[in-house]
Amino acid sequence: MHLFYQPNFSELSALIEDEAFHAAKVLRLREGEAVRVTDGQGSWYDAVVQSSTPKRCNLKVVQQTVQHPRPFRIEVALAPTKNMDRIEWFVEKATEIGIDTVSFFYTKHSERRNMKLERLHKIAVSAMKQSLQAFLPQIREVGDFGKYIPTVNTTQRFIAHLPEGKIPAHLLKKASPEQNYTVVIGPEGDFTEAEIQLTQQHGFEMVTLGNTRLRTETAALVACQTLHLVNIISQS
Repeated sequence: MHLFYQPNFSELSALIEDEAFHAAKVLRLREGEAVRVTDGQGSWYDAVVQSSTPKRCNLKVVQQTVQHPRPFRIEVALAPTKNMDRIEWFVEKATEIGIDTVSFFYTKHSERRNMKLERLHKIAVSAMKQSLQAFLPQIREVGDFGKYIPTVNTTQRFIAHLPEGKIPAHLLKKASPEQNYTVVIGPEGDFTEAEIQLTQQHGFEMVTLGNTRLRTETAALVACQTLHLVNIISQS
């Protein structure tokens, strides 16, 4: 069955814009064919095509199923890399694993200070559909690191950093199950000492993601998967 994403589907009962074009021109769906739609907010709709044009595909809903959200939420906040391909890779893979929010901030050592959020949104939509999920992550630009950190109010806050000397505990050991998490990942040039101190002043715990130095997007993906493992292990 073909899967589509349509925000506000409960109000429209139709596919519009890119999804309508894909249905009509690429898949050539016709009246009576069955499809499945998610609104990205946890609802699945089994529906039947009533009419289809490149601008609007009208559907008749047969059944709605509500998928309950996970008992935890994950935000990974990171400084974007100079190479956008690496950020796009992270957004795709983190969406497949399951992430709620991806936030981009800018630090003193940031290599990039502008983002193409529209393209990242499309990548996340594609990854959500491919992995058969009903929740679309929020992808946002939060600006200056110093202004962003004081706004974070999740129950568990971590900064991934591997300092010289004493190595902090691994995220797997520090995170508790069924919490709302934020993990901040620095740029290739790392955080400054002042930026690290700012996070600690606002309740962030320093953690490691392993004994090797990871690229920004790798560290961000490891953090996402580690928090899933914390919750999986707690249920076993």
